[in-house]
Amino acid sequence: MIAQLTTTERQIGLVLALIVTLLGAALGLAGRHDVLAYHGLLIAAFGAVVAIAILRQMDRPEPGEERLSEYYDDPIRVGIVLTMVWAIFGMFVGVWVSALLAWPELTFDAAWASFGRLRPAHTTGVIFGFGGNALITTSLHVVQRTSRARLPDQVSPWFVLLGYNLFCLLAVSGYFLGITQSKEYAEPEWYADIWLVIVWVAYFLLYIRTLARRKEPHIYVANWYYMAFILVVAMLHIVNNLALPVSLGSAKAYSVFAGVQDAMTQWWYGHNAVAFFLTAGFLGMMYYYLPKRAERPIYSYRLSIISFWGITFIYMWAGSHHLHYTALPQWVQTLGMTFSVVLLVPSWASAGNALLTLNGAWHKVRDDATLRFMMVAAVFYGLSTFEGSFLAIRAVNSLSHYTDWTVGHVHAGALGWVAMITFGALYTLAPAMWKRDRIYSATLVEVHFWCAVIGTLIYVFAMWNSGIVQGLMWRTYNDSGTLTYSFIESLVAMHPYYIARTVGGLFFFVGAAVGAYNIYMTIRHEPLPASARLGAARSFVPGE
Repeated sequence: MIAQLTTTERQIGLVLALIVTLLGAALGLAGRHDVLAYHGLLIAAFGAVVAIAILRQMDRPEPGEERLSEYYDDPIRVGIVLTMVWAIFGMFVGVWVSALLAWPELTFDAAWASFGRLRPAHTTGVIFGFGGNALITTSLHVVQRTSRARLPDQVSPWFVLLGYNLFCLLAVSGYFLGITQSKEYAEPEWYADIWLVIVWVAYFLLYIRTLARRKEPHIYVANWYYMAFILVVAMLHIVNNLALPVSLGSAKAYSVFAGVQDAMTQWWYGHNAVAFFLTAGFLGMMYYYLPKRAERPIYSYRLSIISFWGITFIYMWAGSHHLHYTALPQWVQTLGMTFSVVLLVPSWASAGNALLTLNGAWHKVRDDATLRFMMVAAVFYGLSTFEGSFLAIRAVNSLSHYTDWTVGHVHAGALGWVAMITFGALYTLAPAMWKRDRIYSATLVEVHFWCAVIGTLIYVFAMWNSGIVQGLMWRTYNDSGTLTYSFIESLVAMHPYYIARTVGGLFFFVGAAVGAYNIYMTIRHEPLPASARLGAARSFVPGE
C-alpha cells in the first residue's frame, strides 16, 4: 500500500510521522508522572511505527502513472479492517459494562475495570471507533464513485484515517487511566481534542478537493449528507470542547462554560452529535449502498433533498429537550420539544424513501441478507425517530428521563440503525475492494443478521420494560405522600432486565465477531481473474 506512494509522498508522510513522534516525546517529557506521560509515549510510538513502515519502503521503485487511472482504494481497505477491529473491541466492552450492572463483582477490584471507566471506553469505541471509521471509509469510497474522480492526493487520506485512529486510541486509553472531562459523553483530553481538530480539518479539505475535481456535474445526495456530517461535527466538537488546561504538563482541563450554560452547550453538542454523526453520515451511507445493492434507483430524489434540508435545519434546535424540568429557561425547553416533534417529518421521509426504493426488489430482500441488513436499518431508523420525538414531549419525558427507557431508545438507534446499515454497507463494499466475486460465506451473513436482530430486540425490549417500571416506581406515592419504593428497591426490580440486556448484547457481539471473520476470510479468498475485474469494479450510481 505504501509502495503506491510516490517518493515525494513518502517523504511528506515520513516528515509528518516524525513530527508526530517528536510531539509525543515532548508531551511525555512535559507530563513526567502524569497521565500525559503515558500518552506522550503512545503518540511517539504511533509516529515511530508509521515512520519505520515508510522508511522500509523508501527504496521501492516509483509507481507507474497507470495508478492514476484508477480510484485510490488502499485507505478504504485499511478502513474496513479498522472498522471491524473497533466493532469487536467496543461491543465486547459493551457486553462487559452491561454485565457489570447485573454482577458488579466483574470489576475484579481493578480501578481500570470500573463502570465509570469502561462505560466511556465502550461508547467511544463503538460510536467513534466503529462508527467513525465506517463513515470515513465509506465516504472516501462514495465520493470517488459518485464524482468519478480519484482522491486529489495519496497522503491526506492516510493522515485522516491514521490520525483519527490515533485520536480514538488516546481517548480510550485515557478513560482506562481515569482521565475525562466532566461531560455526558466523557470527552477526552485537551491535547486529543486539538489533534482531532487538525485531523478533521484535513478530512473536510480532502472531501471538498475531491468534489472540486469531479467529472460528474451533479453532486449526488449521499455527498450532501456526508458533507453535513463532516462540517457540523467540526463545529460541534470545537465549541463543546473549549477548555483551559491546568498547565501544558497536565492532562487536566476545565470547560470555559459553567452551570446551565455548560448543560445547554453539552446537549446542543450531544443531540447534534446524534443528528450529524449518527444520522446524517449514515443516511449518506444508506442513500448510496441500499440502491446499489438493490439495483434500484432512489424512489424519490427530490424527497431525499427535502429531507436533507429538513433534518439539517430542524435537528439543530432539538437538543434542549434533554433538559426538561431543569434550570434551563422554560421557553428554551419548549423550543427543543417543538422542533423534536416536527423533526419526525423529514426523518420519516428518509426512512420511507429507503423502503419505497425496495419496491420491485423485495425478492432480493428475502434472499440477500446483506440487503436485509439495510432494510431492517431503515425500519429501525423510522422507529427510533418516532420514539425520539415522542420522548421529547414534556409529559412523556417526566416518566422516561433518567430511566433505562432512554438507554433502550439509544440502542434501538445504535444497534438497529447505525450498526445494521454499516454491516450492510461493509458486506457490499468488502468484496469489491479486494476484487472478490462475493462475500466469503452467505450463510455466515445470515447468521450475523439473525444474531444482530435477535440481540437488538432482546436488548431494546428489556430496556423498554425496565425503563417504564423504573419511572413508575420512582413516581409512586403512598397515602402519606411519601415515596412507596426506595431507589434500592427499584434497582433490585431491574436485575432480571439487566441480565436480559447482557444476553441481547452478547448476541449482537457474537454476530459482529462472525461478521469480522467473514470479512477476514473474504480478504484471504482468491481474487477474481483479471478478465472479470473490470465488471466487478463498475459502480452503479443510484439516481442517475
